[in-house]
Amino acid sequence: MSAPIVTNAPSNPPGQSELSFYYADELIQVERAPRGREVSRILIKVDPDCRVRVSAPAGASDEQVLGALKRRGRWIYQQLREFRAQLTHVRPRQYISGESHYYLGKQYVLKVVEAPDELQQVRLLRGKLEVTVRMKSAGKVRELLHAWYKTRAREVFDRRLEAVLQQALWVSGKPPLRILSMQTQWGSCSPTGRITLNPHLVKASRECIDYVILHELCHIAEHNHSERFYRLMQQVMPQWGRVKKQLDGMAASLLNGG
Repeated sequence: MSAPIVTNAPSNPPGQSELSFYYADELIQVERAPRGREVSRILIKVDPDCRVRVSAPAGASDEQVLGALKRRGRWIYQQLREFRAQLTHVRPRQYISGESHYYLGKQYVLKVVEAPDELQQVRLLRGKLEVTVRMKSAGKVRELLHAWYKTRAREVFDRRLEAVLQQALWVSGKPPLRILSMQTQWGSCSPTGRITLNPHLVKASRECIDYVILHELCHIAEHNHSERFYRLMQQVMPQWGRVKKQLDGMAASLLNGG
């Protein structure tokens, strides 16, 4: 087995570097980013787009980080295989009638209606997502659908945030909410407590939406993935592990075409 490779890419943002190691004869590339000095834990993530990321304290050497990665090598390798399998079964969206699109965990058939004199819009009618356009164009249908999802996301996320806030007793008031399309994240929480959610999350079930919102609310109390953070998650959503696995399994389909 070849020795681990450590590279520092000059084009990376400050504090970031690239690490590589072999597992089962596969070279796995990893993006390293710094964590706060007060945090001692090394956090490893595999994203649905097959990016592998590790966040480690600035004082941890590359050798220490590679040691942690190699100890989790089997898990990383299995995650990559699962996400790659998902991606191979996801066809690129064509935005034509007959396609299946998600909303709140359910699949709806897309119906594209060409009506030169009517208002261009998206409506949820009789189990179908009906998109009216003046002239059939995949680009226009995609644009209208994305805008519709973003509007619905704002409404749904605001309601769900209100609903789950009563479980987050450590939050004194309703945090500001921002909707932002992201490639590899469902949500994030800023140091000031602002919550950002991905509009594509509105395609998932209400339980999945609640999980992401509660995850970010836990970050208001504990910004890192510490033991305290996971204790809070277990307290507010004991089934969070199952829900996370469900959301991860749908990620490729929900983000497809975004």
